[in-house]
Amino acid sequence: MTSYEDLPPALFAFPGPLRDSLVAAVLSGEKTSTTGLLTEYGAVGGPLPVVGGPLPVVGERMAVVDSAERPVAVLEVTGVRVPPLAGVDLAHALDEGEGFTSVAEWRAAHERYRHGPQIREVLGDPGFTVADDTPVVAERFRVVEILPTP
Repeated sequence: MTSYEDLPPALFAFPGPLRDSLVAAVLSGEKTSTTGLLTEYGAVGGPLPVVGGPLPVVGERMAVVDSAERPVAVLEVTGVRVPPLAGVDLAHALDEGEGFTSVAEWRAAHERYRHGPQIREVLGDPGFTVADDTPVVAERFRVVEILPTP
C-alpha cells in the first residue's frame, strides 16, 4: 500500500487564508470539487506551483496540503473533465464548497482569483485574463482519509 508521503500533493490556492478555508471545506466534506486552469497543469512549460504536473486521473489519490505544507488528508479523484470556463455547471460550482449559489457568483470569484497577481506571476503573463473559452479542469473528489495532526 502506498503511504501518503508518496502521493502527489493536492494544492488548493496559494498558502494563506484562502488555502486554509478551502482545506477546511475539504476536511468538513463541504468541498468535493475544484477548478483549475488547464495551463496550471504544466501546459506552459513544466510543473507550476499552483497545481503542476499531469492532469488528475479518476482513481488517483493525492495528499491535501495545508498552508504549513503539511499533508492533512488523502483524497481520491472521482471525476475529471476539461470544459471551457463557460461550460462549468451549477452542480460543480455548488460542490466547490465556498458558498456559491449561482454559476455567475462562482465565475466572478474565480475571475478575481485568476486575474490576481500571484496567478499572473506564475503564468508569466501580467495581463492574463480568462474568457468563456478558457479551458479549465473541473475535478471531483472524495476524502478517503483524514491524517493525524502532529
